[in-house]
Amino acid sequence: VMQRALFSRSTLLAQQAAAAIDSPLAARSAPLLQRLDRTMSSVTIPPPACILRPLEAPLRYLFGPGPSNVPPRILAAGGRPIIGHLHPEMYEIMNDIKKGIQYAFQTENNMTISMSGSGHAAMECAVFNTVEPGESVLVAINGIWGERVAEIAERMGANVHKMVKTPGGYFTNKEIEQAIEKHKPVLFFLTHGESSAGLCHPVDGIGDICRKHNCLFLVDTVASLGAAPIFMDKQNIDILYTGSQKALNAPPGTAPISFNDRACHKMFNRKTKPVSYLFDMTHLSNYWGCDGKPARLYHHTGPVSGFFALRESLAILAEKGLEESWKKHKEVAAYLYRGLEDLGLKLFIPERDLRLPSVTTIAIPDGYNWRELLAYIMKHHQMEMTGGLGPSIGMVMRIGLMGYNCEKTNADMALHALADALKNCKKSKA
Repeated sequence: VMQRALFSRSTLLAQQAAAAIDSPLAARSAPLLQRLDRTMSSVTIPPPACILRPLEAPLRYLFGPGPSNVPPRILAAGGRPIIGHLHPEMYEIMNDIKKGIQYAFQTENNMTISMSGSGHAAMECAVFNTVEPGESVLVAINGIWGERVAEIAERMGANVHKMVKTPGGYFTNKEIEQAIEKHKPVLFFLTHGESSAGLCHPVDGIGDICRKHNCLFLVDTVASLGAAPIFMDKQNIDILYTGSQKALNAPPGTAPISFNDRACHKMFNRKTKPVSYLFDMTHLSNYWGCDGKPARLYHHTGPVSGFFALRESLAILAEKGLEESWKKHKEVAAYLYRGLEDLGLKLFIPERDLRLPSVTTIAIPDGYNWRELLAYIMKHHQMEMTGGLGPSIGMVMRIGLMGYNCEKTNADMALHALADALKNCKKSKA
């Protein structure tokens, strides 16, 4: 009935248009119609054939360093009908997300939000808001993420000092304190889960050192949150951030971050405005209802579907329990280690206690082209594993079993694919 009504209405409109052309006004309307016709025919770029085809995305086993496969429950949450980003119901969901992040981070910080963007968004937000041009920043670099933070700080005009070790190396508290005493930074950065090397860096005691020297302690947990223990408040971490797409197993695109009172005092008492408007916490704190003001004002349009998915991923983590999540990641990682050693492969991080449970790094086996191995695994097993990243390129291959993918059955699949690749890929004489 509705289709017939619409057809009748369109027919009537066409008849009225035809009658108008036959009327005395048609002569006066001719120039307007010609202009309209020229406008309608001005398209010179045709619709691309590729975009007219149905969307296709392959089913892959994402056993790399992230993103990881997403469980149906979270996919369903992201597929719910869109609501306005300023609707009261959206604010309630954002409030839930804040509570979930506080649990995941083990913090009571009021200034706890999720960035609209990947982990890099939170990384830049942390630096942009707490550092002003000319101020000293100290960055621990033992993989790609320290390199990225150093460049971000340099780009916004900070005086950057670097502590550098080869991938897989870690910094003692004594080394850190000596560097802080020397450079007197306002901010010290450390990666907890260095996914490019497969290292989980010790954190205990570093926050105390930073407080002793009036320095903010910034920690990256993108690859480690939910997979390895972290206690923001107990470990005196001033700024902590993560990403949604790893052990939290939500789609990429949201990045939880939290600032304690020390960090808030620094960023809300600065002399200059942050270089980024989008990442300015004076606006974001209001958008997330953290500034105590009665009204939340428009700042930007948040990723509504992404926040639905993030909220559900935090709910799953809360239902399972942090300690159970940490335990499972450790157990599955240990199971994977045994299987890799049985294949004759060498783990890149020799000290078991320093290995990142979510991302395992393997030293590239002698005589093999690592790119050929990974390409074979993708082609014949529809499985993603990756090589190194940044300074670890050519040094390691990486297997990630995190969140939804953290199962011994998946470890068995990964081991089978590796064994198949080692058997069928040509080995050089060297």
